[in-house]
Amino acid sequence: MNYLSVTETAKRWQLSERAVRNYAAQGRIPGAKKQGGSWFIPEDAQAPMRKNASSRPNKTLLKILQEEKQLHLSGRLYHRVQIDLTYNSNHIEGSTLTHDQTRYIFETNTIGLDPEEKSAQALKVDDVVETINHFRCIDYVIDHANYQLSERMVKKLHALLKTGTSDAQKDWFAVGAYKKLENEVGGKATTPPGQVSAELKKLLRDYENGNAKSFDDLLDFHYRFECIHPFQDGNGRIGRLILFKECLRHGVVPFIISDDIKLFYYRGLKEWEREPGYLRDTCLHAQDEFKQLLHSLKIDLE
Repeated sequence: MNYLSVTETAKRWQLSERAVRNYAAQGRIPGAKKQGGSWFIPEDAQAPMRKNASSRPNKTLLKILQEEKQLHLSGRLYHRVQIDLTYNSNHIEGSTLTHDQTRYIFETNTIGLDPEEKSAQALKVDDVVETINHFRCIDYVIDHANYQLSERMVKKLHALLKTGTSDAQKDWFAVGAYKKLENEVGGKATTPPGQVSAELKKLLRDYENGNAKSFDDLLDFHYRFECIHPFQDGNGRIGRLILFKECLRHGVVPFIISDDIKLFYYRGLKEWEREPGYLRDTCLHAQDEFKQLLHSLKIDLE
């Protein structure tokens, strides 16, 4: 039997190399073998069929989140989303809080400090405040999941996230309002402050022109939102909160960009217009992880 490398297989299947490696590791490619840390794929192997990313039963998923939020259930989906989404999205942006510290704040509304951990004595106040604020943002997203996106909603999320932080005390930092100073993302210039309102209005108008949204439509909106970078800070977290909301709204199984795949996520955003497969595969991988969480909680979306 002849074998191909992951690189050769990825080109043949028109997938990212990461996606091929994930398929092999998950046992979804019959005959794939690993030698010296590298995967080799049978030449006659077929690309595994991916489950439809936009299956519609997600209205039930939204209902589950809303009911669990109302009942304050512990250990279930709402509980996990609050902790995992908050920890990962904040950590990507430099928060020093651990997953356990994030969980403790959510569960007890207090800060748990381990006296044996030296780092426990060096918590940043903003990290704690923005963690609590992010929990409120998720609640807002769940409560307003079926609402159309608007400037008011986007600004509200930013106000919820940044209120009470040290940034909010700065004269030039506009909490819940568009940036006053130019900023950049990944070394790339973003929309100038004076053009933000017009550009975001256009983005929202184009996006809301029609109801059905594909997985790529959601990712394209996310990419364009991050290119505008409308706020002085917090754009990544606001963008990912909106992405989670829109998945719930349009019946797409949502996903959480974990800290361990952030570099693939950044590359995907950078290369979206040239090669959308990078961001698509990264997000589909994250979606597969979320589906595994649903499976572990015995939540069946099929």
